[in-house]
Amino acid sequence: MTVRIILASQSQIRRQLLANAGIACDVMPARVDEEAVKDALLAEGATPRDTADALAELKAAKISERERGALVIGCDQVLAFDGKILSKPASPEEARAQLRALRGKTHRLVSAAVICEDGRPTWRHVGVVQMQMRDVSDAYLDDYIARNWESIRHSVGAYKLEEEGVRLLSRVSGDYFHVLGLPLLELIGFLAAREEIET
Repeated sequence: MTVRIILASQSQIRRQLLANAGIACDVMPARVDEEAVKDALLAEGATPRDTADALAELKAAKISERERGALVIGCDQVLAFDGKILSKPASPEEARAQLRALRGKTHRLVSAAVICEDGRPTWRHVGVVQMQMRDVSDAYLDDYIARNWESIRHSVGAYKLEEEGVRLLSRVSGDYFHVLGLPLLELIGFLAAREEIET
């Protein structure tokens, strides 16, 4: 690897995916008011795709401005359902409301990644995955939230496919890495084309 790579995210799963792929990176979470930016974008009529893309770019650019010469990866993921974007639940009650609304229905996870270099975007990818949720019982949802709250509070839709949340879903149509919040195959393709990693 010939260039320093920085992940502008505090997501443990994104960091682990890069490590598992043999891509060394520094981690510098970007401090941005995601909800304020998201609200402003939605007020302007931004689509879920454009919202995820803009937030990913904002995070990458913020770190890239001060870490010159590095490739900075910014990521964001939004859940689009019934004409709305669902955010990370603020409480177990909000998680319960989100999961009850989603059960038995289809929603979309939109995962964006942007790489900035010297403060400017040089690569971006947005992936969309269709998710079909089972019609699970209220009792199971209550138990699920009680068991998993500390983990799912950090995830849009109040579930994680890589954990017990997989039991909530009946079908996933799309790339597994996009569900986890990082378009890993496309990212590897970009780094390989630039000869930043060996392939």
